[in-house]
Amino acid sequence: MSDMPLTDPFARPITYLRVSVTDRCDFRCVYCMSEHMQFLPKKELLTLEELDRLCSAFVGLGVRKLRLTGGEPLVRRNVMALFRALSRHLESGALEELTLTTNGSQLARFAPELAACGVRRVNVSLDTLDAEKFARVTRWGRLDQVMEGIAAAKAAGLRVKINTVALKGFNESELFSLLDWCAGEGHDLTFIEVMPMGDMDEAERLGQYWALSDLRARLAERFTLSELPLRTGGPARYVRIAETGQTVGFITPLTHNFCESCNRVRVTATGELYMCLGQEDRADLRAPLRGSERDDDVIAAIRAAIAHKPKGHDFDYSRAHVRGQMSRSMSHTGG
Repeated sequence: MSDMPLTDPFARPITYLRVSVTDRCDFRCVYCMSEHMQFLPKKELLTLEELDRLCSAFVGLGVRKLRLTGGEPLVRRNVMALFRALSRHLESGALEELTLTTNGSQLARFAPELAACGVRRVNVSLDTLDAEKFARVTRWGRLDQVMEGIAAAKAAGLRVKINTVALKGFNESELFSLLDWCAGEGHDLTFIEVMPMGDMDEAERLGQYWALSDLRARLAERFTLSELPLRTGGPARYVRIAETGQTVGFITPLTHNFCESCNRVRVTATGELYMCLGQEDRADLRAPLRGSERDDDVIAAIRAAIAHKPKGHDFDYSRAHVRGQMSRSMSHTGG
C-alpha cells in the first residue's frame, strides 16, 4: 500500500510538495506580514528531523519535486542540514528536483552549499530595483544584500527566477526596467497579482491591485508575446518574448485556470497539510509524526488527506489568516 503512487479523487497524481520550514522571516513585506509579527513557539514547529521524515514519506509516495519555503527558509537555524539530508533522494533518482523560494537575503552565504546539495534553481522574490522603494516595501530589507545573493546564486550555477508582485502605484513604472535587468542577467521573470495578507485595510488592498491583464497588455505594446505550453500544475501561465528570448510568467491566483492540472499540496511549518491553497481543509501530520517512529501512520494520514483534495479552489481573502503562513504562498507556486 505504501508504494502505491499518491493520487487524488480526480485521478491527479500528487508529484509536487511545498514545505514551509519556518514561519519566520528577516523582512516584513507590507502585503505579507505585520511589522511586529507574533511567531509560533519553537515546540509547535516541526524539527529538521521531522521535516526530513515527512518529505521522505512524500517522496516514497511519488512526489518528484520538492520546494522549501518559509517565511524565509534560509533563516531557519541549521537548515542546510535538511538540504543535505534531502539531497540523498536526488542522488537515488527518487526526486527530480529540490529547490527553494527565498527573499535572497541569505543567498550569498548559502548559494555554494545549495548547489553542492543538488539544488539547480531558486525563486527569488523581488518587487523593485529601487533601493528606497525596496526598503519601504520590505520594511527591514536591504536591496544590495539581495543583489549580492542573486549574484552569488548565479556564480554558483543556480538558475534564478525572479518573482515580482505587481503593485499598482509602486512598481508600475519599473515594468520594463525589471524586464531589461532580467534579460541582461539571464533570469526568467514571473509577475504575480497581489494577495495582500499583512497589515492593511480593504482600501489599501484594493489600491494595490494591478491586474495582470493590464500589465500583459503593456508588454504587448512593446514586445511580441507568444504563448508557451508550459504546465507546472500550478497557476502560472507563460509567454516567450520574441525580441529578448525571455520566458515571462503570469500568476493570477484567484482564477481557476490551473485547478484541472493541480499536482501539488502544501505543508506548513507546524505539519498541517493543505490539500488546496484556496480551501481551509487541512490535515494534521505532526501528531502521527510524533506519535510513532514508524512511518505507517504518517503515510495513512497523508493518503486520507489526499482523498479529500477538492477539484478546484474558491479562494477568499477572508480565509487567509493562518498566522501569516498563507502569506505569499500563492506567489511561491509558480514552478
